[in-house]
Amino acid sequence: MNGSIFSMHNKELSILIVNYNGQRYLGDCLASIERCCIGIDYEIIVFDNASEDNSVDYIKENHPYVKLIENDKNIGFSKGNNIAAKHSSARYILLLNNDTILQSDICPVIKIIEQDDTGVVGIKMLGRHFEYRKSAGNFPHPIRLFKLSLLYNTKDGLRDGYFVDDNKPIVVDWIEGSFLLTKKSIWEKVGGLDESYFMYVEDIDYCKRVAFLNKKRVYYPNCQYVHFGGYDSGRDDLLKNGLKKYIHKFKKNKVAKVVNLVSLELNFYFKYVKAGYTKKTKEFR
Repeated sequence: MNGSIFSMHNKELSILIVNYNGQRYLGDCLASIERCCIGIDYEIIVFDNASEDNSVDYIKENHPYVKLIENDKNIGFSKGNNIAAKHSSARYILLLNNDTILQSDICPVIKIIEQDDTGVVGIKMLGRHFEYRKSAGNFPHPIRLFKLSLLYNTKDGLRDGYFVDDNKPIVVDWIEGSFLLTKKSIWEKVGGLDESYFMYVEDIDYCKRVAFLNKKRVYYPNCQYVHFGGYDSGRDDLLKNGLKKYIHKFKKNKVAKVVNLVSLELNFYFKYVKAGYTKKTKEFR
């Protein structure tokens, strides 16, 4: 570990991890940080959302250098990160999910965020079997809300993970929040994550507000991480509600707001119809 985690001197990087019953992931996650942050003056801040597993005791016993914030109830991802960020003493903030394992030295990512015109940086995300997963996208508009897969950016190798030049950063609209590096000054200027989002879309919202500051959101393919979690259809309502909040917040024109909301409703209507048809087809087999 580089330096004392409780030093009063400013750090270069604060790594924020919001944890809820993630003890089975924490060991690998924290070990990967130690491997991949050599040469970086960093601190780790874990905000625990009233975990009912052994997370808190595990951290205290095995990783005493971690700044641990114990909450008495689960207040969600956005609020947890916002509170953790208030304990940060660094120039840069990295939001990192507890169910991730860094695979690359992240010094090159720090060099990118140091640039004046850059506000957010993300890296290549892999699944549990090291398969490529999309983690950068386009801001919502009616066509993308009608077909949600279009919210992901598929240009310049982002479709399949094969890039002509892995060292060339790609400018995108938004970066997924499971690995989102930003400047502390920008975080404070925009007010951190919007706490009205329970889960999903808070990362898109944050990047939208960074875009209003004319700061780039950048995807860097040559660093990567494994993310064990992900979206499933059981969370459709959370995604839909998050996108609705985004539309109401950023679509000020009434006509545009209605068109966006209708597109979103049609997407989920056809999805439910298709799911029902598939279920009935299986029942008759």
